[in-house]
Amino acid sequence: MQRDMLRTANELVKRGHIVEIFTMSWQGDMPANIKVHELPQKAWFNYQRYQQFIQATFAQIKHSHFDYVFGYNRMAGLDAHFAADPCFIERAHKQRSFLYRLLPRFKWFAACEKAVFSAELNTQILAVSLTEKPHFQHWYGTQSERFHYIPPFLSPERFVLQDKAAMRAHLRNAFGFGVNDFVFLLTGSGFAMKGLDRAILALAALPDDVRAHTRLVAVGQDNPKQFEKMAKKLGIENHVVVSKGRPDTPQLMQGADVCIHPAYRENTGLVILEGMACGAPMLVTASCGYAHHVTDADAGIVSASPFNQTQFNQQFLQMIQTNEKAQWAQNGLAYVQQIMQANDGSAEAEILIKLAETKLANQNAALQKKKS
Repeated sequence: MQRDMLRTANELVKRGHIVEIFTMSWQGDMPANIKVHELPQKAWFNYQRYQQFIQATFAQIKHSHFDYVFGYNRMAGLDAHFAADPCFIERAHKQRSFLYRLLPRFKWFAACEKAVFSAELNTQILAVSLTEKPHFQHWYGTQSERFHYIPPFLSPERFVLQDKAAMRAHLRNAFGFGVNDFVFLLTGSGFAMKGLDRAILALAALPDDVRAHTRLVAVGQDNPKQFEKMAKKLGIENHVVVSKGRPDTPQLMQGADVCIHPAYRENTGLVILEGMACGAPMLVTASCGYAHHVTDADAGIVSASPFNQTQFNQQFLQMIQTNEKAQWAQNGLAYVQQIMQANDGSAEAEILIKLAETKLANQNAALQKKKS
């Protein structure tokens, strides 16, 4: 989402617009032609920090002239919202207990979501997947015309294919694996939602002789302790590596035998398309919005919903033993090339410009009507 934001901002600047970004923190180089407002906040709980950030942001926006306010987090006062996350209230009712819904944190996030998707509002929604649309409409009655679909974007520069043998060696050298070890790679922050526990259980269920030469790598921003503890309890701690986010993730994907994404729930799951773009066979769960791309491309295995761990364990083993991996990899590569042609990175900017122009036209029309 952060990469999407900066790409869209740069595209808008390239088209002659002035863009300012409000954020609690910024990591990496500052963009040359974009003013970045860093507004760090301190509070006991994360949701309180977000609340303070929103108040501080709109206090500044109120004293400036912006034609359009576009938010990547859910909050009141937006002209448009980038809907990358699943429906919060749907998950709260389907995956959480009644007691969870009594917490102040739940009430605050639910109010933020309602302030975007309520039928009484006119906040426009840029949707990277339409799988969550029925849930938003069920809870909020959100009008269909407010949803604007964005085709997936994959950066051609980020996913340049390199020598397969060299990438295999790079991955195995990076984590101290054997030359012939079979490697599953899971990428993405938030390992609990991404289903790392499911992958660890599947690894532990492998036959001893197969597991001896099988490794699982998880790369992303999250606390690894509970998963390292889980692997140790199952006696496979030497087969599981949990790493912080790395800049060479595309190269790791190219060096992996299989990219795995057994998420519990994922609005999209861009890493699925990223893995396909790197020529990796895919093992994913049907609860991911982008899982259908694996089926459409015939690029691997999609584990059906509702999730069954025993079935997934068998599919995990199948990924090691099948002779279809090379064909799945080729199918995925060819499919992703078509995806890249559908969105060259400018789709979000084009939608936002049209929405801003519509807003301005409506304001002018209302002003003329008032004068007359």
